[in-house]
Amino acid sequence: MAFTPLHDRVLVKRVESDEKTKGGLIIPDTAKEKPAEGEVVSVGEGARKDSGELIAPAVKAGDKVLFGKWSGTEVTLDGEEMLIMKESDIMGIIA
Repeated sequence: MAFTPLHDRVLVKRVESDEKTKGGLIIPDTAKEKPAEGEVVSVGEGARKDSGELIAPAVKAGDKVLFGKWSGTEVTLDGEEMLIMKESDIMGIIA
């Protein structure tokens, strides 16, 4: 992919949720919520302090992350739905 986020922004691809509940019920597409879990595709170089010093990002490409429900801006790149968000919108990395 020929897209690199700027500064402290991160490109994330949503991870699809299960189509069945634990009890075996099938969830229709209209009732599904958008997942708040994704995989980092690309990361910017990081934010800068007032002194100009670069703050390296805490996430890297390939990390599985959790983010807020309304975080980021939805974009379509190479036919895939992606999110561009600030690194601070990411709540944590899933180990």
